[in-house]
Amino acid sequence: MSIEIDVLNGDASWPTAEPLFNAVWPRHVVEKLPWADVTWANADLRVLIEAPEGGLACHVGIYFRHVTWDDRRYQIGGIGGVATRKDCRRQGYASLALDAAIQTMRHHEAVQFALLFCEPHNLAFYQSRGWHPFTGEIYAEQPQGRIRFEAMAPLVFDFNRKPRQGIIDLCGLPW
Repeated sequence: MSIEIDVLNGDASWPTAEPLFNAVWPRHVVEKLPWADVTWANADLRVLIEAPEGGLACHVGIYFRHVTWDDRRYQIGGIGGVATRKDCRRQGYASLALDAAIQTMRHHEAVQFALLFCEPHNLAFYQSRGWHPFTGEIYAEQPQGRIRFEAMAPLVFDFNRKPRQGIIDLCGLPW
């Protein structure tokens, strides 16, 4: 059995990823979630894993952004839109895709740390893979202006910097 992992341009690969998003997060489900009204950034890159039996099994979005952390400017990587097809869960696809995303960010030497946002039921998954809670404040842009972003819990992955507290301004939309 072989698993195909691709890292592709975010905009160009959206038509491939969109059906998976619609299956994992159908509109009637999203409408009830705390992040239902959030406007999200588009991924710069996408990790896509094809299932051996066919079809897209898993997606992880990769984002590159200049942010401020305690008023100092840093380039960071972001992880967002982690989605696995229901029949492909608990088979290691999300771990493989996340590892591929981290490796991709490592190749961008300017990335100082990575940031993701997750729902409470996914905290243990990310923490077991080296992600740490960020207990400070996060600010992001939304159509109505700059807001404190509290829709999901922020976690960081350490590269050269190890933020755990303070104020991070995403200087754009969340992911």
